[in-house]
Amino acid sequence: MKLVLVAGDRPNFMKVAPLLHAVARANERRTAGNGALRPVLVHTGQHYDIMMSEVFFRELNIPDPDINLEVGSGTHAAQTAAVMVRFEDVCRKDRPDWVIVVGDVNSTLACTLVAAKLGIPVAHVEAGLRSFDRTMPEEINRLVTDVLADLLLTPSPDADENLLREGVPPERIRRVGNIMIDTLVANLPRARARRTHDRLGLEAGRYAYVTLHRPSNVDRPDSLEAILGNLIRLSRDLPVVFPVHPRTQKSLEAFGLDGVTSPGLRKIPPVGYHDSLCLTENARLVLTDSGGLQEESTYFRTPCLTLRPNTERPVTVTEGSNRLTSLQSLAGDIQAVLDGPRRLGRVPDLWDGRTADRILTALLQTPNPSGPHWPWQNTTPHSPLPTPEK
Repeated sequence: MKLVLVAGDRPNFMKVAPLLHAVARANERRTAGNGALRPVLVHTGQHYDIMMSEVFFRELNIPDPDINLEVGSGTHAAQTAAVMVRFEDVCRKDRPDWVIVVGDVNSTLACTLVAAKLGIPVAHVEAGLRSFDRTMPEEINRLVTDVLADLLLTPSPDADENLLREGVPPERIRRVGNIMIDTLVANLPRARARRTHDRLGLEAGRYAYVTLHRPSNVDRPDSLEAILGNLIRLSRDLPVVFPVHPRTQKSLEAFGLDGVTSPGLRKIPPVGYHDSLCLTENARLVLTDSGGLQEESTYFRTPCLTLRPNTERPVTVTEGSNRLTSLQSLAGDIQAVLDGPRRLGRVPDLWDGRTADRILTALLQTPNPSGPHWPWQNTTPHSPLPTPEK
């Protein structure tokens, strides 16, 4: 069975890595040539990230991508179209048994469209997540991907409910848990060994960890100035460590806010994954607009304020340590966290580090969903795929 795994950006690779490890374990249990799984890792090149070097792949313990489409940046339409054109060539050449997409980036949507039109089964990891905000490009990507995917692999009960409400047949849905927690659990010993808070002169449980990068927060001078004001007030009582995203730094400079600071506000360059995990686990408070940090803080039960009007991960609010906040309520919400317990909520079911194994089991147990319409079914191994329609 040949599996094409698609990653469009750095967080996608952190979701794909556990699947590659699960495939390797499965192959070790098989005799050579007897039911072996053949993974092909495709990097669309949607996002250029200077931190995605050989060290990044070595830290995740995965090989460099087998194929890099080198699409680069562009408008949503241009980027999606470029991924589709180049990924179609991959599918026609490699003839995968499954295309596995993760998350909600443009590459997720583009590769799903290509595979669906070629009749190749698609499995979507993190299916069913909804923010119910169609002004977010990611929400459009989620909706279209889940309509077309054959196997919908969900992280939580709310995702199942969303899909059922949208008319997805129950037999296409498998709740498998949160794949990002697999990566967290695998990397936790190394993250703890970093002792990042100690190196920054911070006491465990006695600092706030802040990450902000979404346009609604950092692209408007009034919003960014209000956020900085809250951080400065907080830093008088609690040290604040603030790794500044490149987009945020650009806005700070453009709006003349780069010099707005206080002794307790530590603005530092962006940090790597292990440092971020260590800072999240040991923080008294996390303030973020990142989806990943909502999940990671929930696993550690670290109180988290998410500066967004909605979240596609509501389980982090209903069961975890997360709370949505706004510029108007931020000061009061910060005080409420500081007046409350250091640990909040519970870790949701199946967020246990074994999601990748459940995904692989679901793939192996699912019959070929495309049936006789699969273009190369009942053909000789070297027969060509159907020619494109004129």
